[in-house]
Amino acid sequence: MPNIRYDRINEEVKKTISEIVREMKDPRISPMTTISSAEVTNDQKIAKVKVSVYDEDDAVRKGTVDALNRAAGFIRHELGQRMELRALPQLKFTLDTSIEYSAHIAKIIESLHSQDKKSDE
Repeated sequence: MPNIRYDRINEEVKKTISEIVREMKDPRISPMTTISSAEVTNDQKIAKVKVSVYDEDDAVRKGTVDALNRAAGFIRHELGQRMELRALPQLKFTLDTSIEYSAHIAKIIESLHSQDKKSDE
């Protein structure tokens, strides 16, 4: 039963941080930034937030995560204003490459299908 509560907290933290990041006017944060998940520890002291940045440039992706980590205090303050939590967690942003990986796999599969069609002709 407690797992359902933690899942709800994680999802609510994810949605709220996503709204905060969208409202931020920091030019270092890419407009193609998505919060893919948030995992708050059981004692609510730390929240690991995975960020997905859809950009080809590695420097832009890493720069966005660095900017979010520098703005973690502001985001934490805004999170406290918008949510009622027992304790406000410290935010740690990390880069999530799962979307990039799935796009890479999709390209590989597509190239295999196009090779099959060429060999059939």
